[in-house]
Amino acid sequence: MIPKGVLLYGPPGTGKTMLARAVAGEADVPFFSISASEFVEMIVGVGASRVRDLFEQAKKDAPAIIFIDELDAIGRVRGAGGFSGGNDEREQTLNQILTEMDGFAGTEGVIVIAATNRPEVLDPALLRPGRFDRRVTVAPPDQAGRLKILKVHTRSVPLADDVNLATIASTTPGMVGADLRNLINEAALGAARRGHIEVTREDFTDALEKIVLGAARRIVLSAEDRRRTAYHESGHALLGMLEPGADPVRKVSIIPRGQALGVTFQSPEADRYGYGQSYLRGRIVGALGGQAAEELIYGEITTGAESDLEQATRIARQMVGRWGMSEKIGRVSVLPGPADQRLLFPGMDGASSEHTRELVDQEVKRITDECYTRALKTLRVHREQLDSLAGALLEHETLDEPDAYQAAGIPQPQRAEQPPIPTAGAAVPSLPHIAEPDSVNSARSDQRHGL
Repeated sequence: MIPKGVLLYGPPGTGKTMLARAVAGEADVPFFSISASEFVEMIVGVGASRVRDLFEQAKKDAPAIIFIDELDAIGRVRGAGGFSGGNDEREQTLNQILTEMDGFAGTEGVIVIAATNRPEVLDPALLRPGRFDRRVTVAPPDQAGRLKILKVHTRSVPLADDVNLATIASTTPGMVGADLRNLINEAALGAARRGHIEVTREDFTDALEKIVLGAARRIVLSAEDRRRTAYHESGHALLGMLEPGADPVRKVSIIPRGQALGVTFQSPEADRYGYGQSYLRGRIVGALGGQAAEELIYGEITTGAESDLEQATRIARQMVGRWGMSEKIGRVSVLPGPADQRLLFPGMDGASSEHTRELVDQEVKRITDECYTRALKTLRVHREQLDSLAGALLEHETLDEPDAYQAAGIPQPQRAEQPPIPTAGAAVPSLPHIAEPDSVNSARSDQRHGL
């Protein structure tokens, strides 16, 4: 028996609606497409009536496919909140959809496809067998997928000889189709502003920096601020070069962009889907490298490491509470799983006692303290290389990958030649269920601290 419903869910921009369009083109049956928000009106009963009309028309033309985009607009859990009016209308509309999909009257020959990027808010009745029997995760594309997407969106864009789409695809892990399309558009606009006939590799680099960090800010830093920022970023970069298995350092800059006074770019050679304990600890060491460099050089730390501390704490908490990487906690899952998994796979609530949660806090502090000690010790041993890298940054402001490794006196990792295209925190293949695992380490955020 064929499924009655298919739910497409995944991050925004991964192509769920485009996938439905492809189904419409290949199915060779009547295809009815509507956005869930079109059902909802303040007048109670209108949405349910529209649902009945839609399904009646589909039944007449059966076999047929109905596509409902942004299902979460009407598919939220019933009974949430005490509002009336629009809330009652939404619930009546949802009840009607539930009845039409698997109620007393059959809907033979009608398949419903729905798309959402918020499966965690959907009513469980929608997800039971007999309604949305199939749930398909539409994940960000892998390297081969990104290359194909880049080829599609550059068909009408003249590219210079130094642009290698395969290289761009390999250095943009985690980017979805919408991100790649925006990257190409920004690169083309930048080329037009510079009067280029073709889009060059430099245009792509500048476009990605602008998307990730914002446009360069025209602010004048004092000599002391520039020096402190240079050492902060050099701490990140040097530990990224020295830590075993760390992602290669692509670019280091002390040019203010967005909210950051400086940035260190790191991106992996290829997509990664599994992360070992040593790699995760290396990520924490690298994230704390900026603060460790400040303490080593100045004897005190500043507010500039706020985002670094957030990243380090987030990774350490996941290691302890979800991935069983603490002997004291053991091989148990303490933290609740992601909301979408709790809903789609019941039983993953991760409930734990207060004592266990206190142990988690203690273990998180232990891991971050050990990693900070390691960062400080490594920088002390390699103090001359830290000074050399900071000096090169103060002189040139921006160092690409070869220049950064040369300034630090460290052999550059052997790999295929790649342009120093930075990877955004949101563009890095995220560690499982870690929100925004930045590979961009910012020196400090002027906006946050009101500096």
